[in-house]
Formats: sequence, C-alpha cells, structure tokens
Amino acid sequence: MMLWILFALMTAAAAIAILVPMTRAARVDDTTVAADEAVYKAQLEEVDRDLARGLVDEEAAAAARTEIARRLLAARRSAGAGIAASGWSWPVRVGQAVAVVGLPAGALALYLVLGSPDYPDQPLAARLAEPTEGQRVETLVARVEQHLASNPEDGKGWEVLGPVYMRLGRPQEAARAYANAIRLLGSTEQRESDYGEALVIVNRGIVNADARAAFERAVALAPDAVKPRYFLALALGQEGKRAQAVAAWQALLAGAAGNEPWVVSAREELAALGGEAPALRGPSAEDVEAAQDMPEADRREMILGMVQGLKDRLESQGGSVDEWLRLIQAYAVLGLTDEAKAAAGKASAAYQADEAALGRIRSQIKEIGLDS
Repeated sequence: MMLWILFALMTAAAAIAILVPMTRAARVDDTTVAADEAVYKAQLEEVDRDLARGLVDEEAAAAARTEIARRLLAARRSAGAGIAASGWSWPVRVGQAVAVVGLPAGALALYLVLGSPDYPDQPLAARLAEPTEGQRVETLVARVEQHLASNPEDGKGWEVLGPVYMRLGRPQEAARAYANAIRLLGSTEQRESDYGEALVIVNRGIVNADARAAFERAVALAPDAVKPRYFLALALGQEGKRAQAVAAWQALLAGAAGNEPWVVSAREELAALGGEAPALRGPSAEDVEAAQDMPEADRREMILGMVQGLKDRLESQGGSVDEWLRLIQAYAVLGLTDEAKAAAGKASAAYQADEAALGRIRSQIKEIGLDS
C-alpha cells in the first residue's frame, strides 16, 4: 500500500512541475491586462473631469476617449497573444493533458510490465527470519548483528562477524568484533593476529601500540606464525629501528619457500632498509611427498609454485649445490623429466670448476635416471 501512495505522490509532483509554470504565465498575463485597464479607466475619468471643468470642449473630449479606447483594445490584443504563446495555445493544452493523464498512465503501464505489483512487502524483520540460503551478505550480517544485539556475550557470533566485516571493507567494526571474541573466547594466535591487522587497516597501515601488543601476544602463542611476525617487522621499520627491522625481515624470509604472497612485499621492505634478502628455501623431497595427501590440483599448484620460485632465484642469483639438487629432485618427483634435465645441465655449468659438486650432481642424475 505504501508503494502505491509513494507512486501517487511522485506522479503528482511531476505533474505540478509541468503545470505550475504554465499557470503562472497565464496569471501574469491576466494581471497585466487588469493593470492596463485600470490605467485607461483612470484616463477616461480624467477626460470627463476636464470636460466638466471646461478645460476641453466636447470634440476634444471625444477624440481623447477614442484614443484611450484604441490603446485599451491594443493592450488586450497583446495580452491575448501572450496568453496564447505562454500557456493557452493548443500545443500547451496537449502538454497539460499529457502531464495530468499521460504521465501517470505511462508510469503505471511501465510498472505493470517491469515491476512486481503482486509481490508482498519485505520488511527487514521478515527477511531476517527467512532461511539463510540464497540471502545477500548484507542481510546475513544484519541477522548476526540482530542476534548479537540481544546476545552480546556470544563470542562465537563475534568471531564469525569479524572476517565478514573485513571482507566488506569495515575494519573498524571488524576490530571491535575481534576484540569481543578475544574477551569472551580467549586469546589465540589467529584472533590476536586478525585483531591487530584490522587495527593496522583502520590506522592506514600504521602499526600502533594496540596493534603491536596484539601481534606480540600472537607471537607469544605461536612463535613461527607469519602474519604477526610480518607486522612486527613492519612496526620496527616504522619506528626507525633499522637494524632490528632488517633482522626481523631476514628471519621471516629465511623460512619462506618463495611462492607465498607476502614474500614480494617483505623483500621490498627489506630492500628499502638496505638489507640483503636471504636465500629462499625450495621444496625438499619431503615437502613434495608430504603434499601427496592434498587434492591433485591443489598439490600440483603448490609444488609448482615452490619449484618455480626456487628456479627463478637460482637462475638469477645462483645458489648452493644442495639447492640445485633439490630443484632437480623436485622436477623428477613431479614427472617433469625435461625440466629436471635442464636444471641438471645448468647446475653442472654453474659448478664446472668444482669437482666435488659435479660429482654429487652426476650421482643424482644417475640415481633418478636422467642419464638414460
């Protein structure tokens, strides 16, 4: 019902917007005619008074009356032309009819074709009561927010809401959700790291005291966790502690395989501080074997990324014979014989002056059957 009332009000507003200027123009012309008539009537009365006082004779008075009448007729004809031009000619009358009748009828017809007049109203409360399947993210968030408004001590609810707020670009609310989850459920590396990250985003990339404290708590719970160590290294650089920041970035990169998404930015931060990036470890045979339990597509994508990172670094920066052997072994395990042979050739060329290293390379070539 409210929808139809809204439509009626919108239609009336549109019609008024067209009709008011037309009516105003006509009203202006009527006012002008009335003013002219008043002036000419006063002039006729003045002629009669002059005649009565003997200031003019009857002939002169008749001539004056004739001239005044002529001017009044001319003024009326001019006003009539203005009315016809401004609001009362037939094209304008057609426009008025379209505004009053055609506009509402056209809008109604368009809505009946494209709209859903029989679709019932959907107030927020009703939408929140519907099954969650197929609902928009905003509606689902509203459901959780409504639940938490009534149950503010539901830590799981806050924990669910935090990552959703982050994906929606609402880091301030995400930080509040993570803080509540930590308060109600306790501190974990994941919760502390996510809380600190939200605070960093709120502060436009600056690791403030609250965020730093969260990351320190996360590292205390999981010393090898990457995210909190990354932000703590970033904080050291922002605080001007160059030597400590370089050491932190180097320690973080030393345990990387090379294909992680954060490696590029970590190397850039380290280079900006004038530090030298450590050699990234490549996949060992154990890494490759450990991935056998993963889904085929995921396993192969992970391993190929690690292998490619090692290959690129060895070809551009060089590396130890152990790293070359690891690269050859990884290609062999993946069944990429041609790539394994190419890596073996490059390794042999790199260590052609080192007989001990060449002996190890030849031994591995023979062991995995690349010499056949």
